[in-house]
Amino acid sequence: MAKKFEVTKHILVPKHSKLSERELKEIMDKYSLTLKELPRMLMSDPAIEDLSVKEGDVVKITRNSPTAGEIFFYRRVVKG
Repeated sequence: MAKKFEVTKHILVPKHSKLSERELKEIMDKYSLTLKELPRMLMSDPAIEDLSVKEGDVVKITRNSPTAGEIFFYRRVVKG
């Protein structure tokens, strides 16, 4: 039987983490956003399958940039 490929360990997949309620409130206040305004991410995305997220949760994606250092992106989890 073939070993399962862990997509989160791949060098091109950035770090994904689930935001807490406090962190979510801080982000929403800082950027004057509503949950509906965030870009969407499917619950079936392989990069977040180990995070135990549910619909409506927000995922923080941390990417490394050679020019800007660390960059953060936020995605709202939807069914799919």
